[in-house]
Amino acid sequence: MAKQVTVENLSVLFGSDKAKEQALKMIDEGYSVGDIREETGVTVANMNVNFDIQPDELFVIVGLSGSGKSTFIRTLNLLNKPTRGDIKINGESLLGLSKEALRSYRRKDVSMVFQHFGLLSHRSVLENVEYPLEIQKVNKKERIEKSRAALEQVGLKDWENSMPSELSGGMRQRVGLARALVNDPELLLMDEPYSALDPLIRREMQNELLNLDDSSERTIVFITHDMNEAFRIGDRIALMRDAEVVQIGTPLDFFKNPANDYVKDFIADVDKSRILKARNIMRKPLNVVTLDMTAKQARTKMEDTQSEYAFVVNEDKEYLGFIVAQDLEKSEARSLKKFLKEDHHVLRRNTYLSDALKALQSSTYDVAVLDKKQHLRGVISNDEIIAALAE
Repeated sequence: MAKQVTVENLSVLFGSDKAKEQALKMIDEGYSVGDIREETGVTVANMNVNFDIQPDELFVIVGLSGSGKSTFIRTLNLLNKPTRGDIKINGESLLGLSKEALRSYRRKDVSMVFQHFGLLSHRSVLENVEYPLEIQKVNKKERIEKSRAALEQVGLKDWENSMPSELSGGMRQRVGLARALVNDPELLLMDEPYSALDPLIRREMQNELLNLDDSSERTIVFITHDMNEAFRIGDRIALMRDAEVVQIGTPLDFFKNPANDYVKDFIADVDKSRILKARNIMRKPLNVVTLDMTAKQARTKMEDTQSEYAFVVNEDKEYLGFIVAQDLEKSEARSLKKFLKEDHHVLRRNTYLSDALKALQSSTYDVAVLDKKQHLRGVISNDEIIAALAE
């Protein structure tokens, strides 16, 4: 199950204990990061950070160098320890974990991908991916099986016997990603993993990440300094400046309601026609029924949601089609199968709005937005796309 991350009043300071005490008082009194550093010598990396990252969310933290984003992501597995505040994973404080529990969390629940690949040059691709399992003393057969599955996930199925020196930069980053995925972590931390790659390879890796996110239940926290990259891949984005979070929201939130002039300047060069996707503007579907409902129950659901139709899913939340209220009038049928229409347009979460608009132009109703597992993740309307592109 994907993890929920709750960050409460988090501050991370670097300096002597006595100086940090003084710096915390200055934070509470409203002093700036620069004033605190000049007065105390303390570096304030994160200051009063608060937000929730939802399960299965691809959450991006963006900011210029020195904004505090990389310090923050390292705090999510306690490589950096908070000076004040708390981090909770599924409601449990990381700071309260015993050494053994923290070790288990780092090994099994969370994985990290860095900007620099950190591959072991004397090990093959497969052996590099195996390494985390080897540390855990997983038996050889299981290690190989899981490592091969991870390599297949990132498109390196046929490269397992190659050495790192034989790979391109993009391929080496894929190995690093496979190594992070081999434990099947529920929380994946990615610290500027693509910033050293060429633009074409970088875009390819972004697509791989979106495909990975679309086909798995995993919370991903991604760090970047590039707003175009942040908007292209993020469900929500947190923009940081001088150790503080300036604004949090969906890409559309930033376009519609920039928090201040700094945000306006930061997003000025973002081409939204190339980065806004169905996942960025889809809304939660309310008119959803399950296949095991009777016609009467389905009619009641549609009346409650004031809808002329409803989307139908099975017990695993897989999308099956839709039904129309008019077809169900006076029916007491025990099954909705006979009313099910399967010709309804659907979109993938990562469909760009320009492409989504074409599908919606020939649809009578809202369009269902699905992930790769055919799960219904949201719905979207023609008017919403036009409004988003017109902002």
